[in-house]
Formats: sequence, structure tokens, C-alpha cells
Amino acid sequence: MHLTAALRGRVLLAAAAAAATALLTTGPVAADPLPAGTTTPVDRQQQFAAAAAEYGVPESVLLAVSYLESRWDTHPGQPSISGGYGPMHLTDAAQVASTPASAHVDEDEDPRGDEYRPLVVDTAAAAEPTGDVLPQASLQTLDAAAALTGVPEETLRTDAAANIRGGAALLASHQKDLGAPDGAGSDPAAWYGAVARYSGADTEDAAAAFADEVYDQIGQGASRTTDDGQRVTLAASAVTPDESGLHRLGLRRAERPDGLECPVRLACEWIPAPYEKYGPNPGDYGNHDLGDRPAQQKIEYIVIHDTEGYFGPSVKLVQTKTYLGWHYTLRSVDGYVAQHIKAKNVGWHAGNWYVNAKSIGIEHEGFAGHGTWYTEAMYRTSAKLVRHLALRFQIPLDRQHILGHDNVPGITAGNVAGMHWDPGPYWDWSHYFELMKAPFHSTGTPHTGLVTIDPDYATNQPAFIGCNQQPPGVPKPTPPAVPCPLRGSSSVILRTAPSPDAPLVNDRGLRPNGTPDTMYISDHGARASAGQTYALADVQGDWTAIWYLGQKAWFHNPSSAPTAKWAAGFVVTPKPGRATIPVYGRAYPEQAAYPSTIPYQPISPLQYTFSAGQRYALGGVLPGEYYRAVTFDGSALGDRTVVRGENRYVQIQFGHRVMYANLDDVLVLPAAAGAPQ
Repeated sequence: MHLTAALRGRVLLAAAAAAATALLTTGPVAADPLPAGTTTPVDRQQQFAAAAAEYGVPESVLLAVSYLESRWDTHPGQPSISGGYGPMHLTDAAQVASTPASAHVDEDEDPRGDEYRPLVVDTAAAAEPTGDVLPQASLQTLDAAAALTGVPEETLRTDAAANIRGGAALLASHQKDLGAPDGAGSDPAAWYGAVARYSGADTEDAAAAFADEVYDQIGQGASRTTDDGQRVTLAASAVTPDESGLHRLGLRRAERPDGLECPVRLACEWIPAPYEKYGPNPGDYGNHDLGDRPAQQKIEYIVIHDTEGYFGPSVKLVQTKTYLGWHYTLRSVDGYVAQHIKAKNVGWHAGNWYVNAKSIGIEHEGFAGHGTWYTEAMYRTSAKLVRHLALRFQIPLDRQHILGHDNVPGITAGNVAGMHWDPGPYWDWSHYFELMKAPFHSTGTPHTGLVTIDPDYATNQPAFIGCNQQPPGVPKPTPPAVPCPLRGSSSVILRTAPSPDAPLVNDRGLRPNGTPDTMYISDHGARASAGQTYALADVQGDWTAIWYLGQKAWFHNPSSAPTAKWAAGFVVTPKPGRATIPVYGRAYPEQAAYPSTIPYQPISPLQYTFSAGQRYALGGVLPGEYYRAVTFDGSALGDRTVVRGENRYVQIQFGHRVMYANLDDVLVLPAAAGAPQ
């Protein structure tokens, strides 16, 4: 999605004006900076204690709010998706307004992913979506904190201690505005309303959801080492908050109709995507298909996307009948959820019709390669939503079924290069699954034949290049190759030999000429991501090799700081006598399964080679299925039916993306059988 300079200017002016109005109407009283000669504590724990004492905020409240914003990380000087800085996530509307959005879909892309009824989105029509980028004045808290503390905005962005003081000052100001008790000795239970306002939410249920999370965190406690090596602890304490201040915030109440498919405590609203005709032909409709899942077809996957744009415009786009549709959109600043399509219906979001027909698509406000970070509030909300849906539809909570858009295969060889790569290498898969109560853990030994990728997110900092420089089409470096900010990543880099100087492996779907992939941020052909499980191919010293896209791919995996966990399970390998077998981007039935009323959908192999002697981790056995949906009213013969065949497929972790092989072509073996020793 693209924002014009004029729109960005309007957004910035509106946000600044709203922020100024908020400051004038609430009348916060600026606290004095630390007395002259006072030394700011170096220890992060002491910085929280000092700021809490200075502004009369209970230390547990300050720590818990910061944890819900950033997990106490500094993200040194880098903003979040919603323009928030530092441990307290002080937001700057100017940063959001100046960050260019990009197109949600590329030119000539088919997000429906069905050759029989391809959908080509008019990207020009979607280039300037209407809708507020910034939903409310509370997304401009950096300047308010500067006014309250007397600390320059740039210092609040980059200095953790100053940032914590700014957050404490804001909380104290909110508490004062609510007429609630303040002071260093006040009860944490009395700060619920101030915490709710700090969330930045513009609906009462979203503000309450954030505050509930904060008080839950106080009850649970927390302790971790931050991204700059500081150990911080929140001692667990039982607090029953006084929620009366929530209703004095004057926030609107979101509509929550019956049938809304969200967990009860999640801030969620029904903002429907249109199922409407836009032309005279039976197939001139958008922006999703009707279905009857799971009664008619099992939902196998939940696909995690990022919007490559902002929440407001993205929601406007999904409300456009000539555009594409997904099931949910999540907002960065507070984790607010909008549902657009019921789970029984099929969204057009993954660029692969087989996956679309068997998945739920969830969009997260954000950018895969802008160097920004995803907020803890959004991670938590998303994890609760995904866990709820997974339990409801019996979807396993693993990386074979909870896919990134970057794990979805192209439907044919010609589609591979144009597939998306969101949510990108900065999405913290390990933390995300911990929040879903399904953490990655070792299930095997060095002799069980599988490895699950799981680097330490904070210290794993690949030297990517080209952030904010993604060219259209096949990802490739375009000079100058500007280094991305060094920051935590879920991805490990794959090389052709066990050496840091060896070339990266080649993904022939991206580079048919066989040249190595690159460290360009959007070039993910030589990466494996946290939670993905691969068949072990070799081990040499501190290096481990996996089978990947028809080759051995090496990643650094020292025993002193492992980047993967040993796993047990099953692998597939070609049946004896087969030199190679095809792999596919979808699992369609054989031709004989189609009735005369439904055209045969060819089973088209991808360009990769699965050769004898190679092994790939089994992700499941699936029936060959094709969901027929090509007319608005279902009038075509065989419309809205599922074609099922006799053949079955195995899902395998073949590269960064999952792929499929015909079960008749492979042996399924315990991974320990024949594993490298």
C-alpha cells in the first residue's frame, strides 16, 4: 500500500493537532527533571525504580506496562510498527507518517491462486486507500512525554532511562486526569484506568484488554534479559484492580455481534469484507468465496501475514469488493482485532488456492523489511486468537500448520518467484509459540534424524541488507545495498559448505541460473526459520546440514550456543528405484476424480528436484482435494463442492516453504532410520 506525500502530510498534521488538543484539555503538570547532580542509574532495574519513585507510579505497574509494550527491550533507537520507541513505547506520529507503505499485492499477482478463475487486482486503484493511518491522538505520546519531563524527544527515543521516565510521567499524568489516587505509596489496583489509557486504544474493550494483560502480568511476574543485556525482574504479586476508571476515559464501545469468532477477553470487532458482484459476469465478484468449513473441508492451516501498510488503510482495503479478503486484521499499538470473514468461508490471501481453501488468513499491521519491530501487545493478541482458532478447528500448534505467508508455496513453477515473504525474518516465532503455550522444545537426540530451528532471537542478528529498498519482482540486490539495523531474528542463514565464507545456497525458484541467494532482506531462499523442522543431512564440528531444496544446506549450530534443537519424527524419501520424484505446490486430486461438470485441474510439478538419498521432514498426510468456487451465486455445475480423489500427499519441509509429494512416490520412515551418526 502506498501513501502519497499529501496523505502523509494530512496524517501528520492531524495527529499533531490532536496531540496538542489532548495536552491542552487534559492539562498535565510537568514534573521536574532529576535534580542537578543526580546520576541516572545504569542498571535497568534501578532505572524503573527511580522513575517510579520520581513520578509516584507503583513500580510493579510501570514494569508491567513496559513489559506489555516492549518486554523491556530498547530496540536501540528503532521504532515499532506504530512508531513507538524504547522500553515504554513512546509513540511518534511523524515516524508513522513518514514510513512509506507498499502494495499489499504485486502487479499481475493472483492472491486467489487459482488458474481456472484468476484474480488480478487493480493495484493502481488500491494505491491510495482511504482511512486514518493513525487512529487516535494517543499515538502521539513522545512529544507529550517530552513536555512532561523536559527531556528532548530525541533523547526519549534513544536513551532507555529517559524513555522510562517519560512513560512514568505519562502514567502519572493519566492518573491525575482521572482524579484517581496517586503518589509513591498508592495501591497498584487503583491505576487500572491510567494503564488502560496508556494502551493507546480507541475502544473501551481494547483498552480493558490491554489493562487486563498488564495486571495478569503483575500476578504472574516476569524476569528476562533485555536486548542490551540488562536483567529485569517483575516480582509476582496478587492485585485485584479497580476498573471504575475505565468508564471515565470516554472511549467508544465496539460492536461485538453474536457469532464473532474471537476469544471472550479479546478486543475484537466485526468489520465485514464484502461478498458482492461488481460486473455482469458470474465470476465478477469479490472479495472471498462462500464455503461450509470445516463440515465440508477441514481447515488445515492458519497463515500469518503482515499488511505492509497500516491498520486503517488495510481495513479499508479488505472492505473493497474488487480487492482481496482475509479473515482478521490486527493493530500494532494495542493488539486490537477486526474480523472480516467468517472461518467457514474462504479468503483470498495466500496466493495459493489449495492453501486458501484450507486456511484462515490473519494480517498483522507491520512491515517485513522496514527495520521496525512488532509490538508485544500485537504478539499477545495474535497468539490468543490463533490458539483459540487452532483448538476450535483442531489445527496442530506447530510450524507445519501455523504458516507464515513466506512458507506458502507457489502453485506452479512460474508462480514461485512472485510469492510473498512476510512476516519476514524479524517475526519472533519462538516467542509467538511460547505465548500460544506451545513452545519449541527438543524431542530427540543427535541420533534421531531431525532438527528444529530455534536460534536465540535477541543474539541472532544476521547482517541483512536492503531494508526499505525492496524492489518489485524477484528479490535481488539493488545498489546501494544499505545494511539493515542489526537486530534479533528468527532466521538462520544457510550455506553450501560448513564455513561462514561459503556462498549461500541457491533457490532455483528465485534464481534459475544457479547463482547463490543473497542477504537481501526480501531474498529468503537461503534461510530456515524458528520452529521449522528439517531432516538432518550431516554434522561437522559446529556446523549442521539439513536437506533443503534438493541440496545440503549448512548452518552454524555450535554446542555452546545452539541454533537448533534435536527432534524425533518421520521423514519421506523416494521409493527404491526412483531416481527423482516431483514436488508440488498444491495437493490436487487425480484426473479421474473430477466429475464431468468440473474441469480437471492439472497437477503441475515445481522446478525443484527431490532425488534418491535425500530426506525431508514429514508434516502430515493429506487427501487430494480441490474446492470448486467460480460463480457469485453458486450457479455453475459443481460449484461450491469439494473434489476428492484416491491419491494422497505428504506435506514436507522442502525449503523455506512447505511443499507436497505424492504418497505413492515416497517411503515414510522414522527419522532415526538411516540418519547421519
